[in-house]
Amino acid sequence: MPARTRINRTTVDLSAFPDLIAVYLGMKVLSLRGLARIARLGPEIQASVDAKPDGLLLHEGMLFSLLPLHVGMRQYWRDLDSLERWTREGLHKGWWTGFLRDPGHTAFWHETYRIKGGFEAIYDNLDSPIGMLAFAPARAAKGPMFSARARLDPGAATPAAPVSEQELD
Repeated sequence: MPARTRINRTTVDLSAFPDLIAVYLGMKVLSLRGLARIARLGPEIQASVDAKPDGLLLHEGMLFSLLPLHVGMRQYWRDLDSLERWTREGLHKGWWTGFLRDPGHTAFWHETYRIKGGFEAIYDNLDSPIGMLAFAPARAAKGPMFSARARLDPGAATPAAPVSEQELD
């Protein structure tokens, strides 16, 4: 009988992060022309991470598939307020506004998980369901389902979205 290999198991103590937020984001190429958008965004996203936004604890790149190209990232944020502050400023606001006006042959999605409980997600321009959209009922991202904060914490005060619902109608 071969000797048993010991497994080094480790866990984490998250007590110092009571408001931790994990967010998964993805962008999928829908046609060859979508490659240009992803190629341009990659360095811009890396520059924004290198700027060390307040509250960003970790950023990791991910590859979901090569064909079709579907790239993404996982980020951990100290709290929802710091994540929201970053989404409403500078580069992110520009990316989001640009995508919502013209997705450039790409699809985008994110799923947000809060240590205190609650999940929320948005799926824009996808050609097939992924993540929670693959098993949960789809709802229009309008009214009380428009913003991530409102989806995550119904009834809470919601800061103005980077792009208003009226601008998209």
